[in-house]
Amino acid sequence: MKYVSSLLLSFFLAFSVQAIEVAGVQLKPSIKENSQSLTLNGAGIRSKFFMDLYVGSLYTTAKTKSVADVLDGKTTAAVRLDIISSLITSDNMVDSIEEGFHNATGGKIAPLQDRIKAFMKVFSKTEIKKGESFTLVGVPDVGVTAYRNGKEVIKISGDDFRKALFAIWLGDKPASKTLKKQMLGDK
Repeated sequence: MKYVSSLLLSFFLAFSVQAIEVAGVQLKPSIKENSQSLTLNGAGIRSKFFMDLYVGSLYTTAKTKSVADVLDGKTTAAVRLDIISSLITSDNMVDSIEEGFHNATGGKIAPLQDRIKAFMKVFSKTEIKKGESFTLVGVPDVGVTAYRNGKEVIKISGDDFRKALFAIWLGDKPASKTLKKQMLGDK
């Protein structure tokens, strides 16, 4: 009996390190950034008007349910957006991210305005298509490196920018309260 229990436990542990699927998107259990391993903290679906738009996932150096760990720069983290709807366009993604910055900063975007404008190239260089992915890696006291489909697009310096960007999903006025909970590992 102990052997069977051990075998079953081994099977489940091996299965748990495999990719996790959310809305048909295979999420890796971990990603590498600058030789640092980031672990999937949580993921969910961003929906609006009953339409599923993208899978949002949060990767961190150590699992956390604390927004402060991510926003206050205690851990390197990455937000990944996997587009699952053909309704997302470059224009509406830019509008949504700009609105997110406005909400995240309480409307005080002036100090970030030039960096926000530069950052929007991540979404506006070419039209967004279903199946694309965006990975936004925030390093405390450094800033953000943004990737589109695994290719680096831009680096934006400043911890203020990093914090405001991640607050779009994890702040007091997130894009989706449900997605925020899911990214923090709550079901």
